[in-house]
Parts: sequence; C-alpha cells; structure tokens
Amino acid sequence: MGRIYLCLFPLWNVVSRRYLARFCRTLSTSNVGIGHFALCPRERVETTFTPRRKLTQRCNSSFCTAVTMAESHDKEESTKAKRQPSNYTGQAGPSKRAKVDSSKDKSRHNYKHKVFEPTRKTVGFDQVMFNETSSYIENGLRKVQPYFFTFEAFAKGRWLGRTVMDIFSSEFRAHPPEHYEKAIKLGRLLLNGECVKLDTVLKDNDFMQNTVHRHEPPVVADPVQIVEETDDLVVINKPASMPVHPCGGYRHNSVIFVLGKEHGFQNLHPIHRLDRLTSGILIFAKNLETKHRLDAQIKGREVKKVYLARVEGEFPEKAECDKPIFAVKHKLGVCRVCPEGKPAKTTFERVSFDGKSSVVRCFPETGRMHQIRVHLQYLGHPIVNDPLYNSTAWGANRGKGGIDSTSMNDVLGKLVTEETERQGKGGDSSPSPGDHSARTVSSETEHAPSEQSTDLDPKDSDEGSKVKGQGATVDPICDECRVSRRDPTPKELVMYLHALSYEGEGWSYETPPPEWASEGWVED
Repeated sequence: MGRIYLCLFPLWNVVSRRYLARFCRTLSTSNVGIGHFALCPRERVETTFTPRRKLTQRCNSSFCTAVTMAESHDKEESTKAKRQPSNYTGQAGPSKRAKVDSSKDKSRHNYKHKVFEPTRKTVGFDQVMFNETSSYIENGLRKVQPYFFTFEAFAKGRWLGRTVMDIFSSEFRAHPPEHYEKAIKLGRLLLNGECVKLDTVLKDNDFMQNTVHRHEPPVVADPVQIVEETDDLVVINKPASMPVHPCGGYRHNSVIFVLGKEHGFQNLHPIHRLDRLTSGILIFAKNLETKHRLDAQIKGREVKKVYLARVEGEFPEKAECDKPIFAVKHKLGVCRVCPEGKPAKTTFERVSFDGKSSVVRCFPETGRMHQIRVHLQYLGHPIVNDPLYNSTAWGANRGKGGIDSTSMNDVLGKLVTEETERQGKGGDSSPSPGDHSARTVSSETEHAPSEQSTDLDPKDSDEGSKVKGQGATVDPICDECRVSRRDPTPKELVMYLHALSYEGEGWSYETPPPEWASEGWVED
C-alpha cells in the first residue's frame, strides 16, 4: 500500500492544484449553497488522504482559497446589482474607462493606418513614381527638373531617447540647424503625421517624414540603347555616368527609371551591375526564373566577360593580376589591393598603343568591386581618366604596387578634399566619399515619395533663384536653388571603361566598342 500511495501522490498533487480551484468556482455559480459546496470537497479530501498531514494542509489551503474567491465573486455581483439603475436590462455596457478612451482609441487606430505606415506599399517602380518630375536635354546632358521628395523612416534604435535636433545635427549634417527650423515652420518635418519640434525626444515606433527639394546631378544625354529583347531578357547598352539603380543624389537619372518611363519596362531584375561611370552591356531578367538561372551561371564563373579600357602608358602585350581586393569602406566606395581582401583575378591583352595610352582588353574571372580599375592601378597603368584610382591622392606613382593601411588614411582624406574642390568648380556633382548631402531621414534604400510632397510645394519666393528648364519648382529654403553651378561637360562624365560582351551557356551579347577605343582616336 505504501508503494501505491507513493505512486499516486504526485498525481494527486497535480489534480488538487490545477482542477480543485476551478471545480469550486464552477459550483459557486450553480444553485448549490455555499455551505454544501464547502462541506463536500473538504470531507472528501480529509477522509481519503488522512495519512499525510502535510498534503491535507496543502489541499485545505487551496480549498480555502477557492472558497474565498467564490465569496468575493458573489459579493462583487451583489455590489454591481446595487449600482445598476432600476431599468437595467442585464446587458453589460461600456465601462467608464471604455467611454473615455473609445474616441481616442478609434482615432489612434485610424491614424496608425494612415500615417504610421510608409506611403508606398507596392514593390518595384510604377507610373506614380515616374510622374514625380520630367527630364530634358541641354548641352549634351540629360537633366531632371527639381522636385519635392519625402523620405520616410521609423525611428532607429540608436535614435531612441534623442532629440530630433541631435539626430539631424549628428547624422544628417547636410544643413545647419537654421535650415531645419525653417523646414519645421513649412511643415516639411513630420513626426507621426504631425509637425515636430527640434527638442522632441523620439520614442519607439515613431514615424518620421522629411520632405526635401531634390536637384539630381546631370548625366550624359546618350540614350539607353536596347541591344536585344526576348520574352525573358532585356539587354541594353548603358551610357556612362548613369547609375543602374537610384542611389545617392540620382533617382530619375538612373537606368531603372529610364527603362520604366521611356521604354515601359517595369520590375526588371538586374543580372549584374556596372559602376556609374562604366558604360556597356547590362542584362536584366523579366522574371525570377531567368534571374536565378543566370545568377547561378555568374556565381559558378561560367560567364565570360570582356571589357575595354584605355590606360596610361604602354601596356604589356599580356598581363595578369591575381591580387586580393579589399573594400576600405563600402559607403566610401574605395578599394585597394590587400592580403586580407577577397580573391580576385583579371587577365589583360593589349589592343593598341598610340604613344601615350593603350587600349586594353580585360577578362575578369571574378566580380569584385572595382576589380578592373584596382588591378590596373596596381600594375601601374590606371585608366586614363579614372577620377578615383588615377588621382594624385595615391601619390606620385598613383598607387602602383599597392599601399599600406597607414597611408590609406591619408589617401582617403585627400580624395575627399579633391572631390570637394571639384564640386566647388562645378564639375562632376556626384556625392563625394563621406558626403551626407544626399541623405536625410531614410533607411539604406530610398522610399517612394509621399503623397504630401505635392501639397508642400511652396510658392515662388524672392529667397530662391529661378531654376533652368520649363516648369521647374523653386524652394525658398533650398540651398541648391540659390547656387549657380557650372554644368560639367559630357567628356567629364565619361570614364574609359566599357563592358564589351557577356557570354554564357546558350547565350551571348555584345555592344559596339566606344569611340575612344577605336584606332586613330585623338583625345580632345
């Protein structure tokens, strides 16, 4: 019997704690009297398990708690009955708290759906985005009319507990504090759909919107040529100076926007990418199946790629560079040869030499960032007009043979200085390394424009000068509207690097060589 008891003891422990109190509450709501309800379970507990006093005390304690809860429940019901009016029908109505908060909760929920969600809820690009502004051709350049654009973002973790002014002054240093004060007065800075103050402290889930006046840098006016189109692919010849995707200060002057707005191609999937300054073959897939198939070929190094470049000096007939490439900082877009870098290999063949520069055919076997440009620099033959890797910031030898990490810090500082001076002279207006002028409240990628952007267009003011082009908008607090810059020439926006052809299993695409790669070409 002792063994049987020991086996049943744990079972009773569970049953008594889990079900006894619930059983007592059930009886309390029935017609059974409190006295009867209290007596029956107590007798069963004490009669059945008298050998264990400790167990009996535990059960009695649980039982008494249940009785107390039942009595409290009855008292509460009787108290409620006394508070009900004489015409009470027995239906439960809203509590006082519910009456107070009902309208507030209702507006809060409606507000959340309208404001706390990004204004753009679809993936890809559509006609609404294409209609934000228009473009025009002037002096061999493709230009975009200035337009209003709203950046949207939820408060990041590092922003919580900080004021709006602290965030803009430390992370978005494009303008002085006075600019943001004017933006607040014009309703450009919104927090959860309402005007914000600079001393407002951000909390979790706060939603910020910042409407800015955008002036996109110009690009060369060369058209985006369609090399071939099939049911699965679109192959183009990308002009130099035009980025593939919206980035930095570029949006409408990007390949994706031009293909969508002028050629009707939407939701394309790029198979590979080219640097903004690089021209040549660019392949897009129309569906994910084709993209995955070609991606596998590229990752498996089954695609043969051929580039053309015009480099400094007399290049050897054949050369090879297999030095690893290290990205100094991805945001800066600067790379160098470094033992800690990723494996990379490029072979080269000289095509021609005119006494000053050589046209070289490049065969990259890997696809590292700036691979051809970095390997040519390492070999001592940088691209003739490469603004980054043929800069004096790398020293008298232009980085030939590589540089160490200590010298790299000085190089970065000089590159920033050179780019600042170039922008001041009105040259290539692309963002310099470390430049935050193109950033406002946004995540890593830009969001679509807010519907409020058209409502926030200010009237023309004397504070802002007129902008070239018909139908251009003028913003009284926009610095670019008051600055007159010299337009870069098309020559300044072209780098002598061209993707000539891509060939894979069952397919091959090629573009005509650029003018600067032809024999007898003379630089102006």
